[in-house]
Amino acid sequence: MFKVLDAYSLKARLFPALLAVIPALAALAILISWNRFSLTSGIATTAIPLLVFAAADIARRLGKRLEEQIYHESGGKPSVAMLRYSDQTFDAATKAQYRAFLSSKIGQPVPSEQEEKDNPKAADAFYERGGGWLRENTRNTNKFPVLSSENTTYGFRRNLLGSKWPALGLNAVVVLLCLFILYRKGAIDTDDDATIRLLIVLAFAVIHALYMVFAVSKQSVIDAWRTYGRQLLLSCEAFIGKEKPFRPPTKPRGGRAQSSGQERANEL
Repeated sequence: MFKVLDAYSLKARLFPALLAVIPALAALAILISWNRFSLTSGIATTAIPLLVFAAADIARRLGKRLEEQIYHESGGKPSVAMLRYSDQTFDAATKAQYRAFLSSKIGQPVPSEQEEKDNPKAADAFYERGGGWLRENTRNTNKFPVLSSENTTYGFRRNLLGSKWPALGLNAVVVLLCLFILYRKGAIDTDDDATIRLLIVLAFAVIHALYMVFAVSKQSVIDAWRTYGRQLLLSCEAFIGKEKPFRPPTKPRGGRAQSSGQERANEL
């Protein structure tokens, strides 16, 4: 199952989904008897991978919806916000260098500070196009391993946060189901194997719920989001360093050298 997934899909999409539905998976694994094949175990065997992949798709969609909300609340994408004149993530000289580089790649003039104030949407459109160019040209995970790692961390936290409330709802169902079965069984018998398994699932669901409530937060997503945005802009350094510096033409000596220089100029 994992062989058909790339590293990002596995870590940023499938793992959050697994973490979100793990109480239900634990309940299936512990409460169903696997000693002999039966209709119940057969259905569970089929349902588990389907449940995981469905949860991965839902987690991604909920995460993308949450992403738009965070962008709206935080003033846009980090790669856009960090290029603005008012942002202090990078110093003015570094931002000017990055803007000039991106301008040369997208063929659009850099907005001035006054133009950004007068028409922030137009300035953000320039920064967005620059960020888009960077994302398209830094997809090679071997050349940009740090950027890829930060992107995966952000995707994991975003999708996990998107799955937070569905996961807590699933936890509630598992807890109520376990409590109902224990109630029907009457007195808790610690020598009974089924009762022990119910208590294990119940404790696991409670611990998982506490993790989702206190460890999965919007701030953790924003932190990863800003770290990834900063690393994306820092990738400009890899491209700028490879470009040949401009060298002004030297003054020719004698008529022949001048003619040769003129010929080279004509060829360029």
